[in-house]
Amino acid sequence: MTKLNPLRGVSRLMLVCLSTALFGAAAHAQALPDSIAKSKTIKVAVNSIYPPMEYKDPETGDLVGFDIDLGNAIAKQLGVKLDWQESAFEQLLPSLTTGRVDMVLSGLSDVPGRRDTVDFLDYLNSGAQFYVMTSALGNEIRQPVDLCGKPVGTSRSTSFPADTSAWSTKNCAGKAPIEVVGTEDTSAARMQLKQGRIVGGVQGSETLPYAMKLEPNTYKPIGEPFATSPEGIAFAKSNAKLRDAVHAALNKLIADGTYSKLVAKWGLQSSAVRQVTMNGVTSN
Repeated sequence: MTKLNPLRGVSRLMLVCLSTALFGAAAHAQALPDSIAKSKTIKVAVNSIYPPMEYKDPETGDLVGFDIDLGNAIAKQLGVKLDWQESAFEQLLPSLTTGRVDMVLSGLSDVPGRRDTVDFLDYLNSGAQFYVMTSALGNEIRQPVDLCGKPVGTSRSTSFPADTSAWSTKNCAGKAPIEVVGTEDTSAARMQLKQGRIVGGVQGSETLPYAMKLEPNTYKPIGEPFATSPEGIAFAKSNAKLRDAVHAALNKLIADGTYSKLVAKWGLQSSAVRQVTMNGVTSN
């Protein structure tokens, strides 16, 4: 009987593990566009005024939020780093289509009109949500139709003004329509609400709970979210290679529980998805 050298088996096992690791790393590199595989950097556009999705920490000035954490987790999966590039909301998609950035991760709603120029990987559920002050005036608004004929504020740079007008046309029949007031952003709408310049507001259903947590007993949601739409990471249609690599990374983050942990950290459990979709359609 031939006596086996135990170290030879260990050496072979180590060689197999090393080969597997190298193959995995090579697969990652091949999955990314050549320019990103070489630079190890993905340029990401973000509009950091939408807590808890993305905002500046008031003490440190650092970018924080669910999208920031998720983006960094994706980068770790892909073996790259992110170059966060702050931008006005109106410039998020133009910066993508002109090639200034590689993707947009900024609480951006995946709505059909935007799919003409970009692809979305949908990673969170959202919806337009009516809300009022929890005051005597607010108590008079018990359901969304009570807002008909009254001024309602919402960020003009989002899809919410059009969503609110469409809801008003459908639900305020026989009554005066909602007067949609466009504001600079969601915080400006809340300020106008406090000042009594508007009666109600519309904000993303995933962000309103955070505002309510910051200012307890100040705001009151009215009805259920309407005009629901997913939030997606946006990619130029010409950059399917990066889109698919990020898609694979997101699937791994959902499978290993990282996504669930980040959702819980930012209190977004009611908006979580079970699987990633592309342009609102489930892919297998």
